[in-house]
Amino acid sequence: MACRPSCSGSYTVVIIPLRTSLYSLDALRFYLWIKRLKDLEKEKDALCSGLEILEKTRLWYLQRLEENRARQDNIEAKSGVSCSQEGAAEARSCLLRSRIQRVNGSLGSVMSEPNVTSSSNRSLPEAVADSELRWHNTVLTHEVSHKNERISMLELEKGALLKQLDELQAHRLHKHTHLQADT
Repeated sequence: MACRPSCSGSYTVVIIPLRTSLYSLDALRFYLWIKRLKDLEKEKDALCSGLEILEKTRLWYLQRLEENRARQDNIEAKSGVSCSQEGAAEARSCLLRSRIQRVNGSLGSVMSEPNVTSSSNRSLPEAVADSELRWHNTVLTHEVSHKNERISMLELEKGALLKQLDELQAHRLHKHTHLQADT
């Protein structure tokens, strides 16, 4: 799915002597035409790079799905997992989920971005309002991701504290039974 063969990354340089002045309308048109071709080549390179990343991402997503299915089967097979292990796994899962949602949101916003050439038939205030909404959505998405990461960290701390509590209770119980045995 990656586009290695068609995305060579090389550029062709064309030098065409103009019969008219360097400041003529033909020279300006030619310069703008070459500039547009150069911009299109850069866009093509960026798109090809994105396709390569998306292919790697697709494979990574498929691997995570398989691991998720395996964990679901494992959880269904055995129902007794200790609380501290559950908390740490849940926190890691929450962190991963927030990062995946951030990536999915970014990809969605790229795909919903209006085509630059088609924006000319919309009014400027509409385009500005859409841009502001997208920016606001991006800011909110980053804030939610930050909050999700914080929740994940708190879940990890909670798991560690629960483990310490279990150890203290076990130690207290052991000490209590030892004192009863001495009397």
